[in-house]
Amino acid sequence: MPALTERMLALVDQWNATGDRRAIFLACYQRMTEHMLAAVERDEFHDSAWVHRLIGDFADYYFVALTAWEQATGGPQVWQHTFAFATRRDTAIVQHLLLGVNAHINYDLVLVLDDLLRPEWSHLSERERQHRRADYDAVNRVIALTIDRVQDEVIAPYARAMRILDRAFGPLDEWCTAHLIRNWRNDVWQQAMQTIVTNDGAERAVARQQVDRIATQRARLLSGDALGARVFGYPLRWLNRLRLI
Repeated sequence: MPALTERMLALVDQWNATGDRRAIFLACYQRMTEHMLAAVERDEFHDSAWVHRLIGDFADYYFVALTAWEQATGGPQVWQHTFAFATRRDTAIVQHLLLGVNAHINYDLVLVLDDLLRPEWSHLSERERQHRRADYDAVNRVIALTIDRVQDEVIAPYARAMRILDRAFGPLDEWCTAHLIRNWRNDVWQQAMQTIVTNDGAERAVARQQVDRIATQRARLLSGDALGARVFGYPLRWLNRLRLI
């Protein structure tokens, strides 16, 4: 799927040239996508074809939200908040990254899982369902392995101070970030399981709107001034207090 990563890189270059902070999340997302596709090529999943489709459909949600923002046609509240925040210059680099991660995981991922799992779930055996969950969880390993590279190659050029912090904290900041994302992704799976068993169309629409509301609430916490002073070395008790983990 080189066309997908090339599309991401082209936007990152364009946004970097104009100082657009949307580049921060997308540059990180591009690295993650690249590593995920490599893991698919190495056949590290029970069903590589399913994971490959998940990667593509997941990215589609991001680009649909981006198009809606740029054309001023609405779109998910969480992405509107995230893109609007990217216009600010008085905020921490890590906030722009975490806001993008929050919107893409806590909103987009719930919906794409609903899209993919709903049509097949009732037809899958218990073993096949376990394989779907195992493949989903295997992504956490890829994310954990990618975080340090992302911090060195993407975040550090935006905020040199984070390179210094990385040396001071050793693996703590990577562990905290991986832990946060793993907890978010576990919550996403539970939300998706609740959504796919909702057969009524109106109830399903309400459930998906609720996903947007929850993600937007987290976005507002992440964009608060109190968190703005933090970086990747944040203590987990701070996030727990904010109900982010």
